[in-house]
Amino acid sequence: MQSSVNYIKEKICEFQPQTGIILGSGLGGFADEFNGIVIPYSDIPKFEKSCVVGHKGQLVFAEIEGKNVVMMQGRYHFYEGYPMQTVTYPVKVMKKLGIQTLIITNAAGAVNKNFSPADLMFITDHINFMGTNPLIGENDNDLGVRFPDMSEVYSKELIEKAENTAKNLNIRTCKGVYAATTGPSYETPAEINMLRLSGADAVGMSTVPEAITAKWCGLNVLGISCLTNYAAGVKDKPLSHEEVIETANKVKDNFKSLIKNIIKII
Repeated sequence: MQSSVNYIKEKICEFQPQTGIILGSGLGGFADEFNGIVIPYSDIPKFEKSCVVGHKGQLVFAEIEGKNVVMMQGRYHFYEGYPMQTVTYPVKVMKKLGIQTLIITNAAGAVNKNFSPADLMFITDHINFMGTNPLIGENDNDLGVRFPDMSEVYSKELIEKAENTAKNLNIRTCKGVYAATTGPSYETPAEINMLRLSGADAVGMSTVPEAITAKWCGLNVLGISCLTNYAAGVKDKPLSHEEVIETANKVKDNFKSLIKNIIKII
């Protein structure tokens, strides 16, 4: 890990990031608005290439609203065949670079029938249906304890601040529980019904590994889901990744405005 950190520090010189942002499918354009330092994942020792459509696969370091921020334009997914240690490796590196807060975003399907595509949902809690945990294996005691508490993965204080920010901007948001599955196939209607009965409001194929890792290593976490489609069975309509990207593009202005103003107050 130190080789990754050293390489990045050589590139960013005296820049000290305070906040990290993981930009989900269709949301990576946020980082393009800033004249920052760009480092492709392929150039960083021990980083892998992210190859999902809508993910550029690079780190962008920039000043936003007076705060130093590092943004991940694209993430690693378990369904790509990467082990959990690879999926969560950038979170550990960002922690080593000095961030204190991590904003995790994603594109997700609406499980709650009261939610709609284009809604932005603040994650209050999650359900891990991925069948594994990113902390399995030897524990790095320099980063976190062996058995970390997960009573409040997503900071209630940050959620409250984010809600107030959205209200001031007249941006519609909701709150709910995010369920993570492995993918890459979308869930069946029966699986969505099970998730709904389990208390899930949205479903996706990411976020939970990074959130667990971030909480483990002492970061304040804010999770935001862009609800890009109805989950299977909610509407009589097939699902596609193209729909995910299309809906994310429709809400990108609200998303960008919300993120900028959240960064300002945290």
